[in-house]
Amino acid sequence: MKIAIIGSGGREHALALTISKSSSVKEIFCIPGNAGTSKIATNVDMDINEFDKMYKCISDNSIDLVVVGPEQPLVNGIVDYLEKFNIKVFGPNKIASQLEGSKIFTKKLCQEYNIPTANFGIFENRIDAKKFLKSAKYPNVIKADNLAAGKGVYICNNEQESFMAVEEIFNGKFGEAKNVLMEEFLKGEEMSYFIISDGNTFKSFETAQDHKRVLEGDNGKNTGGMGAYSPSRLINKDLEDKIINKIIKPTLKGLKDLGTDYKGFLYAGLMIVENEPYLIEYNVRMGDPECQTILPKLKTDLVEILEACCDKKLADINIEWTNKKSLCVVLCSKGYPDTYQKNILIKNIENLNPEKNNFIFHAGTKKENDKIYSTGGRVLNFISLSDDFLQARGKVHECIKKLDWSGGFYRRDIGFKVID
Repeated sequence: MKIAIIGSGGREHALALTISKSSSVKEIFCIPGNAGTSKIATNVDMDINEFDKMYKCISDNSIDLVVVGPEQPLVNGIVDYLEKFNIKVFGPNKIASQLEGSKIFTKKLCQEYNIPTANFGIFENRIDAKKFLKSAKYPNVIKADNLAAGKGVYICNNEQESFMAVEEIFNGKFGEAKNVLMEEFLKGEEMSYFIISDGNTFKSFETAQDHKRVLEGDNGKNTGGMGAYSPSRLINKDLEDKIINKIIKPTLKGLKDLGTDYKGFLYAGLMIVENEPYLIEYNVRMGDPECQTILPKLKTDLVEILEACCDKKLADINIEWTNKKSLCVVLCSKGYPDTYQKNILIKNIENLNPEKNNFIFHAGTKKENDKIYSTGGRVLNFISLSDDFLQARGKVHECIKKLDWSGGFYRRDIGFKVID
């Protein structure tokens, strides 16, 4: 069969490599892909928000299954659009994608279905928001309602920081903002919990913990993700039962009551407070870099799982995993998440041949004249599977040092809570 993967990051390279291992796959197309995907797929240089052009490409190449990686096309309705043409697509429809597309949509769902989450308020303008902040408790959390590439969240310790957050959001830092969301600050430890769903059945799709902050010790600015490890150190049977019964099931029921099913990956960002889960946010796709951390652990044929979801036959699939620990470190362009240079040559990348259970997934890269250049803030993902996290991190650091790329930096402490 022929499969198209939409997206260009590390997540999509991980999806492409995992899909390429399936015996049923004849050809893979990545729209638009990156330098890494070009080795295992045909890259198609195309804007992923131009649905009509994408449909023509999918139709012309007789694609059997489309897998949508990033959130923007999902929130914009790519699944609904392609399904009109009877194209098989893995990913949630436009209504279900509001779980990520609008934080306020999700908060209201939590309110209606008693899903544990932080107390919150919604404000339509900066005057009302600042008025409320005059008597607010600190720290608090202020969020842009719309998609913000994982960056539209502020943890504010005082009135001055809160005012700045409100100004930046309403001034359009993350796109047009009609509302701002304010939440109480929950003190606990974060965890990412993943499921995969066909609309009738859902199954767990592992756990992870990512490191969003740019500096070591989880300090500095928020990023799209500096690294991750899987499984989370917090997961246990009792906690998983609570996550499923208090958060996942009520959410899926809420969507059904709205007249829609959930098909695809669903990523619950949770705060765990004394073994009790609280929903921070939903992502309607695999996380990045969590996807790169989790997929190498999968033993079951991913294509079989994706097809079963599209055919509402997920109940028939047994998803198996290796019991190895997985750790991912993201190599970023110097200056990220602020201003950074692009088109920097990555000299030694082609000479790296990771040994078994070690992986390099490309993110912000391109290939020109047989040379690879950086094109984004997050450039390469280095992953290792091992019997323990310390060993995994050591293997990753070895590989990054071998590359010896002067244009990049990385956090050396990824996984510090499970290692040190």
